[in-house]
Amino acid sequence: MWSIEVRHQPLNKYRKIKGRDRAVVEQKADAQLATWDEMWAKKEAAAKRKAEREAAMESKEEKKTLALDKTKDAEGAIAKVEGILAHTLLVDDAIDWNTLISNGSYAVAAPIKPELRKVPEPPKREEYKADIWFLDKIIPGAKKKKISMADNRFEGDYAAWEKLSQEAEKENNGKKTKFKKAYTKWEKDRQAFKDKQEANNNAVKAQQKKYSEGESAAISDYCEMVLANSEYPESFPQEWDLEYNAEQKMLIVDYSLPNLEAMPTTKAVKYIATRDDFTSTQISKAALNKLYDNALYQIALRTVHELYEADTVGGLEVVVFNGWVDAVDKATGQDVNSCIMSLQAGKDEFWEIDLGRVDPKACFKKLKGVGSSKLISLSPVAPIISIDKTDRRFVPAYDVADGIGEEDNLAAMDWQDFENLIREIFEKEFATTGGEVKVTQASKDGGVDAIAFDPDPIRGGKIVIQAKRYTNTVGVSAVRDLYGTTMNEGATKGILVTTADYGPDAYEFAKGKPLSLLSGANLLHLLEKQGHRAKIDIREAKKILAEQVRE
Repeated sequence: MWSIEVRHQPLNKYRKIKGRDRAVVEQKADAQLATWDEMWAKKEAAAKRKAEREAAMESKEEKKTLALDKTKDAEGAIAKVEGILAHTLLVDDAIDWNTLISNGSYAVAAPIKPELRKVPEPPKREEYKADIWFLDKIIPGAKKKKISMADNRFEGDYAAWEKLSQEAEKENNGKKTKFKKAYTKWEKDRQAFKDKQEANNNAVKAQQKKYSEGESAAISDYCEMVLANSEYPESFPQEWDLEYNAEQKMLIVDYSLPNLEAMPTTKAVKYIATRDDFTSTQISKAALNKLYDNALYQIALRTVHELYEADTVGGLEVVVFNGWVDAVDKATGQDVNSCIMSLQAGKDEFWEIDLGRVDPKACFKKLKGVGSSKLISLSPVAPIISIDKTDRRFVPAYDVADGIGEEDNLAAMDWQDFENLIREIFEKEFATTGGEVKVTQASKDGGVDAIAFDPDPIRGGKIVIQAKRYTNTVGVSAVRDLYGTTMNEGATKGILVTTADYGPDAYEFAKGKPLSLLSGANLLHLLEKQGHRAKIDIREAKKILAEQVRE
């Protein structure tokens, strides 16, 4: 699973975009940032126009008109919250895959050929003829002198031209070299853009194919995209977590709901001429509470509607919506995150509802939704079905590295100690990127021994680790097993660590696959890198293990 955190500080927006295809995740992240940039640009432009307008206002009538406009804006903000559910009924929530295909050309213009410095034609000798008169022919030396002067003029002009020509050639060569360098870079960047565009488009098409074939991971990613396309007021958080159960065709959504501070509170704005000032009227506390409760019920119904309407492959039969709110516990003053509403809706039952005519709260209750009578109280409720964020295979781990020394033979270690040692080594390796490593149920030599979670957006994801305390060469079958496990786990990479070495067929099979094979020598290097020393003596280990078997 790939994930990218995208933030927009000016808008105070944050999302973690997840998916199993790196290119698709990157494309969704780019699209989200572009959307936020556009929102911020519009917001800044509107604020600038508003400030300029207010600064230019002088008459009372102009200021009264501004007050009316501000009132319309306030009413519009409230209407937008009141119409959360109605808004989604006007659009088709299914993903248009064509919008994810990029057909744009490279936006950077090609370098323009430089204008070269021109040099006039070189002086011609025949244009420098001496002007010989009759007297020059009879006066001794006169003719020769005039011819010499003409030659000198030619030679001087030619030397000047030659210098000018050399300077121009040097200047033009510099321009040509600079242009060639710039054009080569531009062509390289353009090709890189086209290659990335093609790779992204291929990834989108591959993702579309997986979704059309009903792959569970693709259905989960698709639902992520559906929720990401949903438009809400800027002050609302748009964060969620999903879990898809392919067997039951059930999607569980943990959705972050807005808190009370995200609600619009201004009802109207008036201009007071006697004070030359504006005053705002706020909606009543009762009206604000009602607006808030109604908004949350609408969000729950809207989310379920969007997911079902977008489901073009019949991948969803049940949607569970759990609404969570960040708030302050009035009793302790501490920040808390509580589930305050939960709803399970089957597809057939939900499609019988005419959402354009329902009362959101009554509809929520009719669907057996769970929540306090007043959501504004933020009273926690137990989710109908929770997302299982733990892997039940994980068991408590213990440290081993500090207890081994140079005389300890890793190839003769207790196999459970060896698995925990491997977990400990990789835990320290991943610690620099905020990753974690968990050891699984004791297996002695089968299945997954540990799972690493690396949050790095480029190389990270879920990584399967298998530890083989072997005294014989590891064959290709163990590497095949690792590859199969990596695929089944939906992991981005598999790592096999052994105290022995690998055969040629094992290395050959691993080529081009997301697998890393670490031999005994690699293991000792990792251990030494973390300040520990041990040894691997295969012959001694075989003898020790044979004696243990006899006992």
